[in-house]
Amino acid sequence: MKRLCSFPFFWRCAEEMNIENGEFEDWRGSKADPAKHGGVTASSIACVVEVLENMVFLSNATNFVEYFLKSMHYSAAESANMVTNFMGTSFLLTIFGGFVSDSFLTRFKTFIIFCTLELLGLILLTIQAQDSRLLPAINSKPSKTQEAILYTGLYAIAAGVGGVKAALPAHGADQLDHSNQRLVSSFFNWFFFSLCLGGLIASTVMIWIQENLGWNWGFKISVVTLSVALCIFSMGFPVYRYKRPGGSPLIRIFKVLASAIANRKASLPEAENTQIYGEKRNHDKFRFLNKALMGESVASTEVEETKTFIGLLPIFASTIMMNCCLAQLMTFSVQQGNIMNRSLNSFKIPTQSLSVFPLSIMLTSIPIYEYFVRMFRSKNNHHPGILNVFQPLRRIGLGLALASGSMAAAAVVEAKRREAANDDVVLSVFWLGWQYLLLGVSDMLTLGGMLEFFYSEAPDTMRSMSTALSWCSTAMGYFISSVLVTISNSVSGHLGKEWLGGSDLNHTRLDLFYMLLCILNFINLLNYIFWARRY
Repeated sequence: MKRLCSFPFFWRCAEEMNIENGEFEDWRGSKADPAKHGGVTASSIACVVEVLENMVFLSNATNFVEYFLKSMHYSAAESANMVTNFMGTSFLLTIFGGFVSDSFLTRFKTFIIFCTLELLGLILLTIQAQDSRLLPAINSKPSKTQEAILYTGLYAIAAGVGGVKAALPAHGADQLDHSNQRLVSSFFNWFFFSLCLGGLIASTVMIWIQENLGWNWGFKISVVTLSVALCIFSMGFPVYRYKRPGGSPLIRIFKVLASAIANRKASLPEAENTQIYGEKRNHDKFRFLNKALMGESVASTEVEETKTFIGLLPIFASTIMMNCCLAQLMTFSVQQGNIMNRSLNSFKIPTQSLSVFPLSIMLTSIPIYEYFVRMFRSKNNHHPGILNVFQPLRRIGLGLALASGSMAAAAVVEAKRREAANDDVVLSVFWLGWQYLLLGVSDMLTLGGMLEFFYSEAPDTMRSMSTALSWCSTAMGYFISSVLVTISNSVSGHLGKEWLGGSDLNHTRLDLFYMLLCILNFINLLNYIFWARRY
């Protein structure tokens, strides 16, 4: 018996629908009509929502430091670690959000649920911030109950961010015609533009509000803004197109690996003749996995899905070191800016707004890149080989090369700044523009290329989870940056004096640490080229 579905959030029984596997459907469960569902307008909603969501995320990351210090009475070190752990956890949880989106829910429902969770976390922290009974007394540490409320709200936000950032870009790209790869590529460029625009608003407008009206207003505005983002996204449900989740991809991958191990003694020709392949995009790679076909419960499509995902992992691992460089913009570059001349005529640039430089460069570079690509394509339509320079893997490679160059520039500028400081001369903060310029363009090329590459190359059933690898690379880059600082101090301390010991940059060797990052990124670039050529 067929039951009609009128509820817009698409909770329905699979047997009701006559949609072939892999096809898109509308909100009623019927086959999506390209004239009515999806398209540029539907995908543009994801970009608008990303501006608002990222503004909330980054403004709160800044707001939390002051909130933990002044209201919750944690030490400076504890507050910094709490914020770092919050941001790292948020990005790492994108893998979980992507897993849920690919396995159990549509990307639309994943966004709705996780954005609501993020909003509830924000509301909980806003209530705590406004109610003195939920805050510790002056010069007192928070009680267990107060800490429980704080951490519940904080990590509800982190979990929400993880789901939102995994589902939103994949949902936006789902709205487009996948046969037009240029359109998909352009979407990810403008999605990255939206992400940076949200960061710019957080670094300017929200910083001004927090400094002049108080951090309490930061929480209130965040709640309203995220509520508006959720409403805007929800109102687009009649024009979206949706793809059903395909069950747990991790279970299928583990099943393939287990079967391949169990049949490891079988010959490859025997295994490869067991079943006929449907899609052979990876039949020459990871051939040992073909032995999984000897197992009765493993399909050839599951083997290909496993091969494709495993093939993405070396590219993912090769981008982590670049994100170690990005971590410096949030840490040492800000400390450099603190002791440099931040005056612009009569205006003094706030320390928290120093991130405006790289964000402005990223925002400027994306329209220029899009214009350049359109112009180049219009003049070279008859030479498709030339257009390969704009492929995601080449964009990522160029971004990694610029990351190494940015650290070389940072090392030179820091050496010059420290030399000037020894002569009692304070350099202008705009000297940092070189590293901001190179690293800003590098991030645009790398992250934009990663989002496009992981989405386009991923199996259809794993696109949210694969896209989340881009955010996981960011999180791991931040964590590894902390490890590198510790190792550098330990080794240099045994050799004489710690490079980054003490709080005065004029008596450290930050330039040597930057040069170390330059060398490591160059080695990483060679590693990336090796894997990219094999892909």
